[in-house]
Formats: sequence, C-alpha cells, structure tokens
Amino acid sequence: MSNLESQYRQIIAGLGEDPEREGLIDTPKRAAKAMQFLTSGYQTSLEEVINGAIFSSDNDEMVVVQGIEFYSLCEHHMLPFIGRCHIGYIPRGKVLGLSKFARIIDLFARRLQIQENMTKQIADTIQEVTDCQGVGVIVEAQHMCMMMRGVQKQNSTMRTSVMQGSFRANQATRSEFMRLAGL
Repeated sequence: MSNLESQYRQIIAGLGEDPEREGLIDTPKRAAKAMQFLTSGYQTSLEEVINGAIFSSDNDEMVVVQGIEFYSLCEHHMLPFIGRCHIGYIPRGKVLGLSKFARIIDLFARRLQIQENMTKQIADTIQEVTDCQGVGVIVEAQHMCMMMRGVQKQNSTMRTSVMQGSFRANQATRSEFMRLAGL
C-alpha cells in the first residue's frame, strides 16, 4: 500500500467509517490514484507541454481562444473549482499551437491552486513562450468550497483577469479582447 493510500485509509477511519467495509475496501487506492491525476501538474514540465509547437508567423492581429474548460482543486479546502478560461494574445513573429493553450491551463489547474494565481501563471507562461506584444487571460469558475460548505451560495461565479503588454496599456485592445471572448 502506498503512503497516499495509507493516508486515505486513515482519513476514512478518522471520519468514523470502517475502511474494511465492502464499499470502502478499494477506496483508498482509488482516491490516491484520483488525487495523483488531479495534481499531475506537479509532474509535468512546460517543455513537455509546449513540445516545440511554436511556429513562425507574420500575423500581428489578435488571436483569441475562448471557453477552454478546466478542473482544479482549491488549496484551502482541496475541493474542486470548475470553470472556463479565455485567452487572447497579439503575436510578435511566433504563434503557439492551438492545443497548447489547453495544455498550459491544465499544467496549472492540475495543482492545488487559487484562481487568482492560476490566471497570472497562465498569462505569464504565454507571454514567456511566445514573446507576444500582449496577452489577456480571463478565468471564470465556480468554487465548491463556496457552494458545498461555508456560505453555500450555489450560483456564485468568480471571474479573474490578467492583462499584460498591449492588453494592459491599450483600452481598445482590452475591449476588443473582451468582445471577441464574448464577455
């Protein structure tokens, strides 16, 4: 039994349940495997994610990818937050392969996380790998720690944004991004 499995077994017992009960016998193993998957961002490098998918381009107009879904775990309660991410950037000689945006999001979402930091990590990474003129990232999510416990507000959504370069400096660029992202 792995250390993580053993700890899940202790949690089950600590809740007052019998870890030997038929429905729970394999739960520590399944929970450990699920947690390893949900936090796989710790075992993934940016180089693996990008995998050389940066291409030369003379495009200098805005590129927007919207509605990329993600699942993460809040670092305060280890409960899920689930949402969508919208990314816009203005290339400067290089564009990033389309699937890499989703992979960058997952790189950071698959960690114990807070939404504010994740939004900035995504923006910083796109800026770093593309050397773009500017980048905008908007993340909107529902947090189970607010919905299932505490204040129990079922219809709340948190929205965070990070604007860098021309997206921060130029209101028209920011507005175009918001319009194209459907926000």
